[in-house]
Amino acid sequence: MPVIAFALAIFTVTVDQLAQWRYGPAGIVALTLLAIGIRSRNHTCSTIGAVALALLVTRPAL
Repeated sequence: MPVIAFALAIFTVTVDQLAQWRYGPAGIVALTLLAIGIRSRNHTCSTIGAVALALLVTRPAL
Protein backbone atom coordinates (compact mmCIF):
# COMPACT_ATOMS: atom_id res chain seq x y z
CA MET A 1 0.00 0.00 0.00
CA PRO A 2 2.75 2.57 0.80
CA VAL A 3 4.40 1.79 -2.55
CA ILE A 4 1.22 2.67 -4.44
CA ALA A 5 0.81 5.91 -2.48
CA PHE A 6 4.45 6.80 -3.14
CA ALA A 7 4.10 6.09 -6.86
CA LEU A 8 0.93 8.17 -7.02
CA ALA A 9 2.66 11.07 -5.24
CA ILE A 10 5.58 10.93 -7.68
CA PHE A 11 3.17 10.89 -10.63
CA THR A 12 1.27 13.88 -9.23
CA VAL A 13 4.44 15.91 -8.69
CA THR A 14 5.64 15.04 -12.20
CA VAL A 15 2.39 16.17 -13.81
CA ASP A 16 2.46 19.34 -11.72
CA GLN A 17 6.03 20.16 -12.77
CA LEU A 18 5.25 19.41 -16.42
CA ALA A 19 2.25 21.74 -16.36
CA GLN A 20 4.29 24.46 -14.68
CA TRP A 21 7.13 24.12 -17.18
CA ARG A 22 4.89 24.04 -20.21
CA TYR A 23 2.03 26.40 -19.28
CA GLY A 24 3.33 28.49 -16.39
CA PRO A 25 1.32 29.60 -13.37
CA ALA A 26 -1.96 29.57 -15.30
CA GLY A 27 -1.48 25.85 -15.96
CA ILE A 28 -0.94 25.18 -12.27
CA VAL A 29 -4.08 27.11 -11.34
CA ALA A 30 -6.13 25.28 -13.98
CA LEU A 31 -4.78 21.89 -12.92
CA THR A 32 -5.48 22.69 -9.26
CA LEU A 33 -9.04 23.79 -10.05
CA LEU A 34 -9.62 20.61 -12.01
CA ALA A 35 -8.22 18.40 -9.25
CA ILE A 36 -10.20 20.16 -6.51
CA GLY A 37 -13.36 20.00 -8.59
CA ILE A 38 -12.99 16.28 -9.21
CA ARG A 39 -12.18 15.46 -5.58
CA SER A 40 -15.03 17.52 -4.16
CA ARG A 41 -17.43 16.56 -6.97
CA ASN A 42 -17.99 20.22 -7.77
CA HIS A 43 -18.94 20.43 -11.43
CA THR A 44 -18.40 24.18 -11.68
CA CYS A 45 -14.85 24.06 -10.37
CA SER A 46 -13.86 21.08 -12.49
CA THR A 47 -15.41 22.64 -15.60
CA ILE A 48 -13.52 25.90 -15.11
CA GLY A 49 -10.27 23.98 -14.65
CA ALA A 50 -10.89 21.79 -17.70
CA VAL A 51 -11.78 24.74 -19.92
CA ALA A 52 -8.74 26.70 -18.74
CA LEU A 53 -6.46 23.74 -19.49
CA ALA A 54 -8.08 23.29 -22.89
CA LEU A 55 -7.51 26.97 -23.71
CA LEU A 56 -3.89 26.74 -22.61
CA VAL A 57 -3.29 23.64 -24.69
CA THR A 58 -4.94 25.00 -27.85
CA ARG A 59 -3.54 28.54 -27.57
CA PRO A 60 -0.82 27.96 -30.22
CA ALA A 61 -3.43 26.59 -32.64
CA LEU A 62 -5.64 29.65 -32.40
